[in-house]
Amino acid sequence: VQLQASGGGLVQTGGSLRLSCAASGGTFSSYTISWFRQAPGKEREFVSFNRYSGGTATYADSVRGRFTAYRDNAKNTVYLQMNSLGPEDTAVYYCAAGRPILSTARKMTSYYYWGQGTLVTVSS
Repeated sequence: VQLQASGGGLVQTGGSLRLSCAASGGTFSSYTISWFRQAPGKEREFVSFNRYSGGTATYADSVRGRFTAYRDNAKNTVYLQMNSLGPEDTAVYYCAAGRPILSTARKMTSYYYWGQGTLVTVSS
């Protein structure tokens, strides 16, 4: 599976962006798709995941209520709508695909395939 993340850019505090993660080369609907991010000088951290089985996404505490992740299996794409952005959201955002069990879905090691990342910069 190849993943292509896009949609990053520069936005002011309080603004919004929508990231996209387009997949090719595999059975998209059979994978859980997650978003992770890595801020400068920090470790990569979990943001959200959408299970292959559908349903609502699961979020990190730091983004819950501001970010919405949803998938369109017909388009082989997962989206991350980010609202009320703040400087703390500045990071490279990565999408990843895997088949983790629920208890490990927040761990990077659960994912086989990764996109190249897209940079989000939030100015204060």
